[in-house]
Amino acid sequence: MTHEVPGTVGELAAEVLHGMAGPPPAELVATSVFWLHHGTRLAGGDTTYLNHYVLVRLGGSFGACAFEAGELGPEICREYSGAPVDSLLSGPAALRIAALDAYLAETNPHREAPGAERVELPAGPPEVRARARDAAVAGLLDIRPGAKVGLIGVVNPLVDAIRQRGGDCLPCDLNLRSTQWGDRVTDSMDEVLDLADSVVATGMTLGNGSFDRILSRCRERGLPLVVYAQTGSAVARAFLGSGVTAVSAEPFPFSQFSAEPTTLYRYRAGTAEEQG
Repeated sequence: MTHEVPGTVGELAAEVLHGMAGPPPAELVATSVFWLHHGTRLAGGDTTYLNHYVLVRLGGSFGACAFEAGELGPEICREYSGAPVDSLLSGPAALRIAALDAYLAETNPHREAPGAERVELPAGPPEVRARARDAAVAGLLDIRPGAKVGLIGVVNPLVDAIRQRGGDCLPCDLNLRSTQWGDRVTDSMDEVLDLADSVVATGMTLGNGSFDRILSRCRERGLPLVVYAQTGSAVARAFLGSGVTAVSAEPFPFSQFSAEPTTLYRYRAGTAEEQG
């Protein structure tokens, strides 16, 4: 269904709730809700990453949202599994994003979406799959030598990829204070958005509510915005060509949850106008 691209995530959710983007969500049932907590330390690293996700299964699609520790408890699975999708869209913030993601992925599956470029991540250990994933994201970067690139949500291989392409990385994260090379990581998103020539942001910004601010500022300043998304991959896709320049969309199962080949989808504005 073709409709005007919304200005904010809240406006997008309202369109979905009112049946303006596809089937009324009150008529659809979320088969399963998953609460996941896992830790990862890659070989040779000295940092253990702890992550929480809520997932929503709708038909043949999954929606996902990462959240901070303590934000949601596992009882959410009992409360919302088998519930109408509109009730999830009115639930806690992370659940709303996961439900919105599932709805948009089900009504326009990544595997069938016009403009989607399939990238297969190879079978193998976590390090191999993580490198392939980060290379796919880095392939979306179009950086002028010396350009300041805001990285909101720090992933060390992307810091390296930005530098390898001649960019000056401006890292920002709410939880990390330095990169693996000892670079200062600011927790001030506005500081980065004021200085950057382009921006790369994680889908986690959808979950913590900062995505709208990033989108608005990039629109105001005419900055290219690339989103690398496990969280809200179909949500980020909805803003292609209206503030978002490119998306690396990795629907569940994420690279870290499988040792078998999995697929992520790369989108660029101008190749999928019908997504709006």
